[in-house]
Amino acid sequence: MNSSLKRASPSIAPGGSMKTDMKTPTHPTEPQGKLERLECSKCGKTYPHTVPQNVCGSCGKPLFARYALEQLSGKWTPDVLLSRPASLWRYWELLPISNPTDIVTLGETMTPLIHTKRLGERFGLSEVWVKDESRLPTGSFKARGLAMAVSKAKSLGLTQLAIPSAGNAATALAAYAAAAGMTAHIFMPQDTPAFNKETCQLSGANVTLIDGLITDAGRIVADRKTREGWFDVSTLKEPYRVEGKKTMGFELAEQFEWELPDVIIYPTGGGTGIVGMWKGFAELETIGWIGKKRPRFISVQSTGCAPIVKAWKEGATEATPWTDAHTVASGLRVPQAIGDFLILEAIRKSNGAAIAVPDDAIREAMQLLPTTEGLLTCPEGAATVAALKQLVSDGMIESSERVVLFNTGGYQS
Repeated sequence: MNSSLKRASPSIAPGGSMKTDMKTPTHPTEPQGKLERLECSKCGKTYPHTVPQNVCGSCGKPLFARYALEQLSGKWTPDVLLSRPASLWRYWELLPISNPTDIVTLGETMTPLIHTKRLGERFGLSEVWVKDESRLPTGSFKARGLAMAVSKAKSLGLTQLAIPSAGNAATALAAYAAAAGMTAHIFMPQDTPAFNKETCQLSGANVTLIDGLITDAGRIVADRKTREGWFDVSTLKEPYRVEGKKTMGFELAEQFEWELPDVIIYPTGGGTGIVGMWKGFAELETIGWIGKKRPRFISVQSTGCAPIVKAWKEGATEATPWTDAHTVASGLRVPQAIGDFLILEAIRKSNGAAIAVPDDAIREAMQLLPTTEGLLTCPEGAATVAALKQLVSDGMIESSERVVLFNTGGYQS
């Protein structure tokens, strides 16, 4: 790989050091997107991308954006990235926005991939890396999906967006909607972290706190959206948040010079990150940028809310709703995910696993990463550290394997 390409991205080095040499993210100068259609991820029915769409009208499952990959294969190469800003928008040809003036950006930098050498040594591993999503504009990985969803909403002429959220997605929608001049309608549980409630209010969103969980908030949005004129941007209930999330996988591939890691350990609530990266890796293979190798996806949940873990252990293709969901990691408190079958498919096809960790282990891990590496993490990110400890103890990770943990957001008191 040309060394100048590596310099264009947040560079990585042993011992956790990181140097960035990044231009300020800007809009692409010419429309180049290759989006062709939307396609149901379950039944394959197709829909136009030129009008607002939620889920499949036939089976109610998520819609995926499909691109003219054959037009890119052999023609679009990694060298094209050399002159582009270190932003998620650098992968323009595989993103759903066709007109650069529709991009709503708050400066979505590529996030650092940090070699956590001391953390790895603690578990007898030589290559443990943390992809730190807390560096994004709204403080979490949710900025990726909502930047994409709001940009596409702008291109479709939408002005009223609604979302149920456990916290970080609400903050991201509020900020991006404000930047786009749209109105955000947000429904969150009463016990959502104060940071998220306050940032939504500061951004001018219409915030409603409910007695219940994110699934209860989702039902309110579903019940009211038609008569109120809202467009629902719930996780995987609109097609474009997953397109933003897949750029985590694009960045990961680029930062490892187009060689994917052996294991990805990912905190799973709605699961859009796993679904997006799995989709993105398939697209990169089709255009010839990576080979057939895939990381083993390890889905991490809390023992207080683990529907994906239960389904994986039972060999089920879909998860049943979790009752009495509770955990210190609010982003993992998702009793039922619409994309459950997609998450389980990625886990199984990658020879991965699903693992649940208790809240006590999450709290312990929240201190472990800062004390060994100086990295502050959200509870969801800490859950991946707790899972790593358990996976090593169970002999599920070999000492020589390259492992990536996703810290999906920053520490919030």
